[in-house]
Amino acid sequence: MDVSPIGRAALEGREGTRLTAYKDSVGVWTIGTGITTASGLIKVVPGLTITPLQSDALFAAALEKYAAPVRAALAKPVPQPFFDACVSLAYNIGPVGFAHSTVVRRANAGDLAGAVEAFLMWNKPAAIISRRQGEHDQAALASYAGAKVYARRGDRAPVKAMAGTLPAPASAPDPLSPMTGAKPAAARPTLFNRFVDLFLGRKAA
Repeated sequence: MDVSPIGRAALEGREGTRLTAYKDSVGVWTIGTGITTASGLIKVVPGLTITPLQSDALFAAALEKYAAPVRAALAKPVPQPFFDACVSLAYNIGPVGFAHSTVVRRANAGDLAGAVEAFLMWNKPAAIISRRQGEHDQAALASYAGAKVYARRGDRAPVKAMAGTLPAPASAPDPLSPMTGAKPAAARPTLFNRFVDLFLGRKAA
């Protein structure tokens, strides 16, 4: 299972996107769509700036990075909205915190309703509560059909699904290497490759 377009839009709405490094609500240097040094994708330092396309590439890589441990942690099939909300939660609290959470424990025990309510246990700092309520409401949906999804409870407008992804090429260099100093990689995960093509402004093979 992958994050859906609505799930990506909801997560981006919760994180926001900023092209210049800033300190988040708990003082951690952040850039792009909630990207921190802890993501392992880039070292975020004061004064760092990125382009919109670099931000898209980082977000695509981060989605792959956080969706994988969510898939691994959930032992039973779950509805798409619940999975998307779990990725949003893991994006915020980290994959280790998510794997050991009551959300996972209850979901794997077959108590999906209890797992939905467990989202609200992650309520610190206080500024995170409206986001957590939005994740809770998203997780409670059986499907997205006819539903409106809000990044945070109380938002005036629901999120709009992001545009579809591009076809994946066989391989592509790492567009972030100018910032990270890493050598170009021979291949990247499928979703990342799609955004690499977008970043480089080329057509997929």
